Amino acid sequence: MKIKVINKSRHELPAYSTEAAAGMDIRASLKADIILKPMDRFMVPTGLFLEIPVGFEAQIRPRSGLAIKKGISIVNSPGTIDADYRGEVCIILINLSIENFVLKDGDRICQMVIAKHEKAEWVSVESLLETNRGAGGFGHTGKK
Repeated sequence: MKIKVINKSRHELPAYSTEAAAGMDIRASLKADIILKPMDRFMVPTGLFLEIPVGFEAQIRPRSGLAIKKGISIVNSPGTIDADYRGEVCIILINLSIENFVLKDGDRICQMVIAKHEKAEWVSVESLLETNRGAGGFGHTGKK
């Protein structure tokens, strides 16, 4: 699949790190370092503008290394970039650690996965098919 992109950052385009990787690392495009204090949120610009084909979305996911080593995650994870959005891709990072985190230009901040999706059409009914699970949820399957 080919996706049109405008790259206004000073960095290379996102790329797959390995042959079987599902996600591409996305980099911060900053004019100056940003200090994220514990529980701070910041909308990080990437300098990327995308034209995603209709029927697909770009999913934004945390990087596991940043999460485990630094406590950095994404507030609205996974984030969705819709096919009709043409603005700059920005990533809402949060510092969940107890230490300050310094974000620098070019840092790899998240992964982007391109995913196909379907459009749903609602059908109003009076009842739903019964299942063994029923309305059980929120830890229901772990109870004995």
